[in-house]
Amino acid sequence: MNIGILTGGGDCPGLNAVIRAVVKRGLQFGYEFTGIRDGWRGLIQPKPSTMKLTRQAVSGLLPLGGTILGTSRTNPFKDPKDTETLLRNIKDLKLDAIICIGGDDTLSVAEKLFARGIKTIGVPKTIDNDLSGTDFTFGFDTAVSIVTWALDRLHSTTEAHQRVMVVEVMGRHAGWIAVYGGIAGGADVILIPEKPFDVEEVCGYIKKRKEAGKNFSLVVAAEGAYPKEAGGMITKDKELDAFGHAKLGGVGEFLASEIEKRLGLESRFVVLGHLQRGGTPTAYDRVLATRFGVRAIEMVNEGKFGRMVALQGNKIVDISLQEATAKLKTVDMEMYRTAQIFFG
Repeated sequence: MNIGILTGGGDCPGLNAVIRAVVKRGLQFGYEFTGIRDGWRGLIQPKPSTMKLTRQAVSGLLPLGGTILGTSRTNPFKDPKDTETLLRNIKDLKLDAIICIGGDDTLSVAEKLFARGIKTIGVPKTIDNDLSGTDFTFGFDTAVSIVTWALDRLHSTTEAHQRVMVVEVMGRHAGWIAVYGGIAGGADVILIPEKPFDVEEVCGYIKKRKEAGKNFSLVVAAEGAYPKEAGGMITKDKELDAFGHAKLGGVGEFLASEIEKRLGLESRFVVLGHLQRGGTPTAYDRVLATRFGVRAIEMVNEGKFGRMVALQGNKIVDISLQEATAKLKTVDMEMYRTAQIFFG
């Protein structure tokens, strides 16, 4: 069998570990592997962009960040001509199955392909940890570790200058990174997309700290968090990506400005951005990515297509792609209530 492998959407630590695990386990079954470059974009070119994945090609990938296959936010079902090219290239490359490593957008394409008779298997990848059916996605632990590292350092400089520091982290529709990173990094306020915030309430927490003798505060805000009065997320511009998503950004700057204006306290903002998903994966993410990769190719061997590997408890299981992409997994409010204990 000739198995295709692709990585789609935003890059995150652990992608290479999955590729390595798929190939090394698959070689034991006697399979061959075709790496598809740049996600779905590699399959909508007149001449598909691919590379052979051998034992030598995946050697040394475990600690390497990014993805040797490249990635893109490409939707091959947006244009019927791209869809035709996609299906033709899959046939011409003689791909018996495709392992698709990505988030809800990438896996929604895998689901549509499966409905058209293409054998697909999904591996959940998103630092936002917002895919249904899996307790955690690889890349999330690394992102949280980076946020915690950043907050530890910002804490000392913020205290030294007696400022308010607003730290904007990733999280479009789900605030998992903000909650976990904020708790671990000792944030004084944490704001998430699931719960629109009141600017006056945020200022109240900071004022309370000031009155208690705390002359500095750390506020963590997911990029998708927004004030109640705004009625929606703060965006950089009106341009949308191939899957209809707006470019988020600006909540950190907005909050810092409002806090300084309303409280008269010197405020700054920091956008961690792509730092959260770059670089080498944590030990946890290396292990999880490896387990996902091994199980994905074993599912190929078992003929279990149209499904996604998932972590439930400490067990690697599989669920349907339809279930995995049906809805986003938002923050558990019990976890957020734990974070709120430490506000102010």
